[in-house]
Amino acid sequence: MPSQPLLNYTIQGQGPAIILIHGLFGSLSNLGLLARDFTTDHTVISVDLRNHGHSFHSDTMHYQAMADDLLRLLSHLNVESAIVVGHSMGGKAAMALSALAPQKITQLVVLDMAPIHYTQRRHDNVFAGLQSVIQQKPTTRKAALECLSQHLELDGVRQFLAKSLHHKDVYMQWLFNVEVIINNYHHIQGWDPIAPFQNKTLFLKGANSDYLLPEHQSAIIQQFPNSKAHVIANTGHWLHAEKPDEVLRAIRRFIAK
Repeated sequence: MPSQPLLNYTIQGQGPAIILIHGLFGSLSNLGLLARDFTTDHTVISVDLRNHGHSFHSDTMHYQAMADDLLRLLSHLNVESAIVVGHSMGGKAAMALSALAPQKITQLVVLDMAPIHYTQRRHDNVFAGLQSVIQQKPTTRKAALECLSQHLELDGVRQFLAKSLHHKDVYMQWLFNVEVIINNYHHIQGWDPIAPFQNKTLFLKGANSDYLLPEHQSAIIQQFPNSKAHVIANTGHWLHAEKPDEVLRAIRRFIAK
């Protein structure tokens, strides 16, 4: 049986290890603003999750598998302990890793995500846009953006998705595995409660986002009893892109204690 491939990753800087994990439809460059700051005093490991960026494609897409991937990479790199930071889906992957290998995580930071099963389908228009690019086979980035504009109103969302376009076989194709992500969307929305993670955990919420809500507090306390929350004002789900300085300040304050 062939061994599972490693996640694609980059390493920058020197010092204690910090792992940065992107969200759905993203890649390791998404948390680049955080990475650049942390390289001044940390070894920053940025990863592409499975079916994203330049990592391997797999028909399996659930959090246990993502946590397994992360642990395999940490073992390959001989990382004994690390601060782990994850955004959105990457936050859930980080939380799943805390259940799989709690001894390896000194501190956990979750950006705008709760350890719950979400029921609202938030990405159907994104899926429609992604599939329109696949079907229409645009040959330029501009044409691909026009495909997306038929389904996605916000230019910022279109530009974010377009970061995962590349030229292959004449036309533009997605780096991420669209079919598998759609087929496993219930796993991405879902969550299986985990045993309590006892180390310090910070939940950062975008004030204008509805991913982290007061009704999620009991689930958070049950699974992360040594956690605290901090709200970043005037920002939404993409808080690290919209307010990087405030997010960095909050994380640095947390990890310094």
